[in-house]
Amino acid sequence: MLYQTENQHGGDIYGGGITLDYSANTNPLGTPPGVLAAITQALPQLHRYPDPYCRALVKAIADFEQVPEPYILCGNGAADLIYACCAAVKPRIAVELAPTFAEYALGLERVGCRVERYPLRREDMFDLDGGFLGFLERVRPEAVFLCSPNNPTGRLIPPALLERILLYCGETGTRLFLDECFLDLSDDGVSMEAYLQDCPQLLILKAFTKSYGMAGVRLGYCLCADNALLGKMAEASQPWNVSSLAQAAGIAALREGAFLRQTRALIRTERPWLAQRLTELGFWVCPSKANYLLLHGPEGLAKALRQRGIAIRSCANYYGLSAGWYRIAVRRHEENERLLDVIEYSLQK
Repeated sequence: MLYQTENQHGGDIYGGGITLDYSANTNPLGTPPGVLAAITQALPQLHRYPDPYCRALVKAIADFEQVPEPYILCGNGAADLIYACCAAVKPRIAVELAPTFAEYALGLERVGCRVERYPLRREDMFDLDGGFLGFLERVRPEAVFLCSPNNPTGRLIPPALLERILLYCGETGTRLFLDECFLDLSDDGVSMEAYLQDCPQLLILKAFTKSYGMAGVRLGYCLCADNALLGKMAEASQPWNVSSLAQAAGIAALREGAFLRQTRALIRTERPWLAQRLTELGFWVCPSKANYLLLHGPEGLAKALRQRGIAIRSCANYYGLSAGWYRIAVRRHEENERLLDVIEYSLQK
């Protein structure tokens, strides 16, 4: 748990008064009924330790992802695996984007790594461009941390550019940590899983948190052909870091293909409508391919909305952003209408 430190993320609705959470980018339809049923069915086994090898879950993931079982390591959410990777690799210099998810730098700084950041620009819609390769040549990092679609921008990294980055990493022996946690809820996202066998320096991060509305369960996994690296990551974690309830929930979630398709259809409808309405209210909205929107508007908006029971994510603490930047999730239409009504009211005050 956090202890006398500031929370770096959204989703903290426990201070009281929050009735609608737009600060966490979880599935707008909630948790699939099949997952809830699986957790209920697993309750009688709580007196037992969970399987430390996650055997059934690993098999289910291998079948789902069409990868060998030794390529898979499960963890207590994506963040657990980020910290385990940083502890296993212990790079002296690493590269990430700015802005991007905060936990990469926090995990790297714990092992004494210097983090170099490649700035993304608003005028380029926060897209990663070919100049990144020249940046890598100058910095010569031992590890590269990327997120596609990127958090908080919602922008995908073009597969052709990812291939060039992966080629560079292969030629230089650089680790490439690729976070695909939001890919299943994105438009036109292409996974790099096909490159795993021939590119052992590639590690792909996945999670059940967003796609299946399982943030409270804490379950993630990574895919990598480098068994030695996965072994070191496992050594950096404790053996029962994936609970029996999480393992049961994960197996059930992988059967929820129809639920995921329904979610993507909702997001494809609601995201452009929400972005247009926000633009009409005077916000600059980054064109997103994910289930969230990055926007720029008046400072103090997050505080004003919180006073009316709505939480959004202030992005002032992201490298490359400042006060006035916010991220909101895409939710159901009636919830999105309520959000817009409260935003419009707050802007008029």
